[in-house]
Amino acid sequence: MRPAMPSFIVNLCTAPERRAMWRLLLAALLVVITWLALIPAPPKMITTGWDKSNHALAFASLAFASAWAIWPRPRQWPFLFIAVLAYGGAIEIAQSYLPPREGDWFDLLADGVGVSLGLLLAWPISASTQRRR
Repeated sequence: MRPAMPSFIVNLCTAPERRAMWRLLLAALLVVITWLALIPAPPKMITTGWDKSNHALAFASLAFASAWAIWPRPRQWPFLFIAVLAYGGAIEIAQSYLPPREGDWFDLLADGVGVSLGLLLAWPISASTQRRR
């Protein structure tokens, strides 16, 4: 038998009264990620040290926040995956028109890995909610 997810984590993520908090966090993430992606040179202090891990971390955060802000049911997550990945694709297309930035399809792959990781982190919380019903 698997140990139960702590109730404070489940409540933080899934309680209806917390949805506004998740939506605010999602909006902030979208603003910051868009800004960092489109400025000519992102600040050097905001990095994991590897560009692809920056993408994965940013998009894992977006997916996790999106899961609780907009699409709390796992059956909706394929739409979440497509929407967040489309946002990543739009950033790559925009970067291809903004010198000195350039679009990189490997960045989009890293975004997809990040979205997958974010949803994998959300899965046990969602599953524990389903068990409690």
